[in-house]
Amino acid sequence: MDKAEQQIANAQKTIEMVMQTVADVGTEYGMSVIGAIVILVIGWWVAGWAKRTVTKALNRVKSIDDTLTPFLSSIVGYVVKIFVLVAVLNQFGVQTTSLIAILGAAGLAIGLALQGTMQNVAAGVMLLVLRPFKTGDFIDAGGQSGTVVEISLFTTELRTPDGIFKSVPNSSIWGASITNFSRNPTRRIDLLASISYGDDIEGAMAVLKGLLEAEPRILKDPAPEVMVMAMAASSIDINLRAWVNIGDYWPTLFELNKRVKLGLEAAGFTIPFPQQDVYMHQVGKAAE
Repeated sequence: MDKAEQQIANAQKTIEMVMQTVADVGTEYGMSVIGAIVILVIGWWVAGWAKRTVTKALNRVKSIDDTLTPFLSSIVGYVVKIFVLVAVLNQFGVQTTSLIAILGAAGLAIGLALQGTMQNVAAGVMLLVLRPFKTGDFIDAGGQSGTVVEISLFTTELRTPDGIFKSVPNSSIWGASITNFSRNPTRRIDLLASISYGDDIEGAMAVLKGLLEAEPRILKDPAPEVMVMAMAASSIDINLRAWVNIGDYWPTLFELNKRVKLGLEAAGFTIPFPQQDVYMHQVGKAAE
């Protein structure tokens, strides 16, 4: 037998050994692999079903805040998936004690590799525990502003007034100053109106006071106020203060802006604009 025939024979022997090994493995683990796939598919479906069921159940309970619903349902889904993965590993004969050791080592490695992600989870828990805002509130935090749509394990979803979606990491919000514009039931409107120095201050204040009293959305308690705020370079600045319900803030502010302009003009007052007086002095010719 020459060298070429020897190489062909060795190759055939290697292929036969590989095929025999594959057959042996398939015979030994074939049913385990099929069972693992079935458990994985069914388990993932059960996780989704459990998440949807918990969401529906929590939505029926009026005492549960809408902010907690997506967070708790997500936790349920993740717990079911963990049990599914454990069941899949058991199909291959992995013992529980070994599994705990593996999960511990994997958890440590994942925690070190995903420190930022774990911070988002911790921040999400703190946001739900301390509750600086809830679903539906308009907030400004970490340089991002919008209406809160959902608080999940890792991110907070916001919707801007012009309908743009924002997904903000929880750690960015928790680590920043949070301004909640919807937390309190009422909010104060501060509006500045200007008149000329030659106008009657008392008359202008009476007109502005009447505009506030005529607006039905303005609350009577605390009572609206009108005060001289400053004597500016070109005008007398009068401040209008009034309290409204939080839902009436923007409509009332826009309406008052229009009414102040029209009301002052109708009463004969002048709304000034910045101006400067320039005086020219003629200098005589120098003596020859």
